[in-house]
Amino acid sequence: MIPPLLERYRSLLARDGEAFAITLGEGGTPLIAARRLGAEIGLAQLHLKFEGTNPTGSFKDRGMVLAVNRATGAGAQAIVCASTGNTSASAAAYAAAAGLPCHVILPAGKVARGKLAQALAAGARLTMVDGNFDAALEAVRRLGAEGVAVVVNSINPDRLDGQQTAAWEIVDVLGRAPDALALPVGNAGNITAYWRGFVRYERGRPRMLGFQAEGAAPIVRGAPVESPETVATAIRIGNPASWKGAVAARDESEGLIDAVSDDEILEAQRMVAGLEGVFCEPASAAGVAGVRRLRREGRIGPDEVVVCVLTGHGLKDPDAVQAEEGALTPIPADLASIREALEL
Repeated sequence: MIPPLLERYRSLLARDGEAFAITLGEGGTPLIAARRLGAEIGLAQLHLKFEGTNPTGSFKDRGMVLAVNRATGAGAQAIVCASTGNTSASAAAYAAAAGLPCHVILPAGKVARGKLAQALAAGARLTMVDGNFDAALEAVRRLGAEGVAVVVNSINPDRLDGQQTAAWEIVDVLGRAPDALALPVGNAGNITAYWRGFVRYERGRPRMLGFQAEGAAPIVRGAPVESPETVATAIRIGNPASWKGAVAARDESEGLIDAVSDDEILEAQRMVAGLEGVFCEPASAAGVAGVRRLRREGRIGPDEVVVCVLTGHGLKDPDAVQAEEGALTPIPADLASIREALEL
């Protein structure tokens, strides 16, 4: 039996005598050799770190398991988070496992259905506010400061500590750090955590390639975006909490943070599914979209080892592909009609 994630990396994470009683089997996500996608893009060694296989379907579980274990150990009476979806699903699940109430502050109309359903199913107490994610996070910060509940957003350092484990897993599989690691950037905690993880593991340091959506690209613009908009709901954030950490990761690794369009994101999502059979949510495909462009521009070499992090499962945000369902029109159930439709 494979030990739970926090136990596998106990020497790097645990405090003296610390117990990790809560686990949902997080971590250990596959690093997929993307041969067909790599050939299409022009990379001989492209890998996909598919975080959609975590218990709630996203990378958030890595940090949440540590944050909730420590909140429980400290005697917390409840946890609270602001969320565009994935954090709420993860927080609700781990709070349920810990027997803690979970309060979620959501921006109205800005959360994908799959994520909202997860939080509701796990018994989270949801409150929608008439504002964006940044307004929701500000409210959560105040609740945390008042001691109402433990905040489990990425402003909680335990979240970022737990998310380092993905970098360690990549190194464990490859035997070294990749030449470049690409991932979406929303609240910017993940790029911050990955970089810390690589630096701490001391087995090589990749160039960190972060990608925001054009309509929600505050780090690229150099200023907060008041009303961020993008089909990639998980990164629809206008003022990232880990902005400084992301910039440090970019600069220290001699990498970049750039923006990709919604069309590029959706095309990359289709390519990942159609060429590798991996269904990721739109935000996850931002890294692939960015690598595709950089390779086309000659800014990534054909023989470089590149890892793209797919942060969440496609079923998290089914609305992004729902339009394709409209092309399905019923036909008669007889074999002749079916053969005609199949062009056989």
